[in-house]
Amino acid sequence: QVQLVESGGGLVQSGGSLRLSCEASGRIDSIWAMGWYRQAPGKQRDPVGSITSSGTTNYVDSVKGRFTISRDNTKNTVYLQMNSLKPEDTAVYYCKAVCGSYRYAYWGQGTQVTVSS
Repeated sequence: QVQLVESGGGLVQSGGSLRLSCEASGRIDSIWAMGWYRQAPGKQRDPVGSITSSGTTNYVDSVKGRFTISRDNTKNTVYLQMNSLKPEDTAVYYCKAVCGSYRYAYWGQGTQVTVSS
């Protein structure tokens, strides 16, 4: 099993920045990739971006150039640096780990990000 704990959410003004963290524990050696998702009120959970074990990153078009995913293997932590935040970025942000040969998914508890206009 893998446990994920997100942190770093909060309230920020439009144009501001936040950095979210996702610390993994447990069977971290089984993690194939990690991703960030977000869910706005009344909407489905959507992907934001991901990073593989080799460091390859991908982002959805709406955050390209503004968000950056990175990892610190010494801390078993993945980060989501969010710059130039917009009110439409307001959501609960979730960390996801994809593990093992069957690509089983584990989720964190989520952290709220609110961007005021």
